[in-house]
Amino acid sequence: MNSLVLLIVCVAILGIGYVCYGGWLCKQWGVGESKTETPAHTMADGVDYVPAKAPVLMGHHFSSIAGAGPITGPIGAAMFGWLPVTLWILIGGIFFGGVHDFGALFASVRSKGQSIGEIISANMSKRAKQLFIIFSYLTLILVVAAFASIVASTFGAVYDENGALDMAKSATPATVAMISILFILIAIVFGFCVYRRNMPMGIASVFGVLAIVLIMAIGMNFHPIYLSTKTWMWIVGLYIAIASVTPVWILLQPRDYLSSFLLYAMLAVAAFGVIVAHPTFDSSFPAVTSFAVDNGNGVQYMFPVLFTTVACGAISGFHSLVSSGTTSKQLDKETDAKPIAYGGMLLECVLAVLTLCAIGYAYKWNAVHPDQALKGATAIFGGGIAHMIDDIIPGSYSILNSLLVLTYSAFCLTSLDTATRLARFMFQEFWLEPGETAADIKEGWKKVMVNPYFATILTVVLGILLGMNGYGKIWGLFGAANQLLAGIGLLAVATWLGNMGKNNKMFLIPMAFMIIVTITSLALTVKNQIGMIAAGGADWGPWAQTILGILLIFLAIILVIEGVQTLSRQKAAKA
Repeated sequence: MNSLVLLIVCVAILGIGYVCYGGWLCKQWGVGESKTETPAHTMADGVDYVPAKAPVLMGHHFSSIAGAGPITGPIGAAMFGWLPVTLWILIGGIFFGGVHDFGALFASVRSKGQSIGEIISANMSKRAKQLFIIFSYLTLILVVAAFASIVASTFGAVYDENGALDMAKSATPATVAMISILFILIAIVFGFCVYRRNMPMGIASVFGVLAIVLIMAIGMNFHPIYLSTKTWMWIVGLYIAIASVTPVWILLQPRDYLSSFLLYAMLAVAAFGVIVAHPTFDSSFPAVTSFAVDNGNGVQYMFPVLFTTVACGAISGFHSLVSSGTTSKQLDKETDAKPIAYGGMLLECVLAVLTLCAIGYAYKWNAVHPDQALKGATAIFGGGIAHMIDDIIPGSYSILNSLLVLTYSAFCLTSLDTATRLARFMFQEFWLEPGETAADIKEGWKKVMVNPYFATILTVVLGILLGMNGYGKIWGLFGAANQLLAGIGLLAVATWLGNMGKNNKMFLIPMAFMIIVTITSLALTVKNQIGMIAAGGADWGPWAQTILGILLIFLAIILVIEGVQTLSRQKAAKA
């Protein structure tokens, strides 16, 4: 298969899906029919509820949901061949992920910017809300741990066997760290100019892009900060603690908006590479391998592994937390929901397809240059695209690879502090009664629990400690846990639409499929971990995965029962 043909076909199908299916969803739900202002206006507080122009909010939303998922997911699922991955990206993106993200954002906007947890409470039960929040909070702690570790390792200096700093190998991490620090500073200046000095967005954007080019030039030639990964972990923890409680206009909105230019540049570079080089997938990356593949870590089955691995490239539960946690509180107009949520998901699908093209080239490169093999998600994507273009434009590899690694790191950093803010929301909401806000709690122990600073510090400390002490031991659960969030998110929006008298049938098949996938995946994980425990010599990882896996299955069953009962009552009421 020629990668350019694959890209063109996929982009065309996704474009048709956006126009036709996305437009149909708007008509079914009545998007834009309400003349009421969005929560960003009616509940504006200058901190979390702040209206943002569509391009700015698109930058935040897309940077937050993209993270590393649409790159690492297809790379992990590539063992089954490019065809199953491509089909799931297209079908999942249009009919699963897009519906999930769009529905979560729309439901939250019509519910005063409340999270999925509060929507579950209002449409199912308080018990279901609390179970969902416990599950979501644990998942977000794992996200904070993993992404903080990824960012810190990207910034961390490299040392030799004697503990001496290896300047040559530490140059790239130091460069990325320096550019990332300068990026935060220019984002703060950008936010001040736009929101406090009313600089026109167009002019500010031009200066912002020029500033990005400038800091990249500075970072590549001046990067004096060489710190260990452990030190960077604590610095990242301090950063996300501050970033998650500061008003969104100071850092979150401007940084994510400017990050989107890095993202668009990455997409453009990747697309350019495919267009000019248009490599063909050879036998190293076949269309289909096998339903069961032994990847060195045991036999992996296409069902359910494909559907829990691709994740962000097709559907991800984390997206519903972003849509209903931060994006809904900044949506300027209801009609912006379709391009931001549904369009953002399909744009992520494009990135996933470009990743497939990079995989095909990287596999061919590795076969010819085994001594320079591209290993790991960052190397396969960044190196694959950079080598692809370097074959056409010699000498461009170093600059392009640095840009792609920087963008990958920016994705992780953006998702990291968004996840921290979402975890803070979740922790606070757990202690509140339906309709109650943190401001309503005047005294007692609950006042401490709903305090945003306490919730943030607790989240950051738990995430950083887990990140430094073996989050990888339970990371195997993340794919299933994340997709279980997606299934429950679909269920929550379906019950809300039913109570609103709107058509919710487009949620039922995706919801049932995702719940079956995740429960199957969790059951297999528990079975495998019990086998490791029985074999003896297992550390705390298999025990933790077994206990958490059983807990997640239990939570899923209870939530599904509550949701099905609600949908049944709605159907009976209509009859």
